[in-house]
Amino acid sequence: MTDHTPNEARVIPLRPGPAASGPPAPPAAAPREPLWRHLVGDVLRKERQAQERTLKDVADAARISMPYLSEVERGRKEASSEVLAAAAGALGLGLGDLLARTHAELVRVTSRRSAVPARAVRNGSAHDGLCLAA
Repeated sequence: MTDHTPNEARVIPLRPGPAASGPPAPPAAAPREPLWRHLVGDVLRKERQAQERTLKDVADAARISMPYLSEVERGRKEASSEVLAAAAGALGLGLGDLLARTHAELVRVTSRRSAVPARAVRNGSAHDGLCLAA
């Protein structure tokens, strides 16, 4: 018989693991984009706290349950436009005001990252905008 190496399973990792030796590890993945529901929740919570109002007060004024409003503020629920309009209205904001503030927060959070990633540049210009789909 010929000299064979022992039968070993060949494992191909789906995600690169820490490399003890060998080729260098790929660069770290870019930070993930923030989720819209997290940003909306942050804006609602900050406005409610700025007005020194309780969750119960705002939920009652918006005619939504307090636990649901809490979940929306924590970014755990993807609220409908009706719920967002009701919560915004209870805080004295219009839906457009809420969306504008949320967009401003998105711009603020994402501008902390590197200028414009190479994949976002097309034909020498970067596209900057917002697109929502229902």
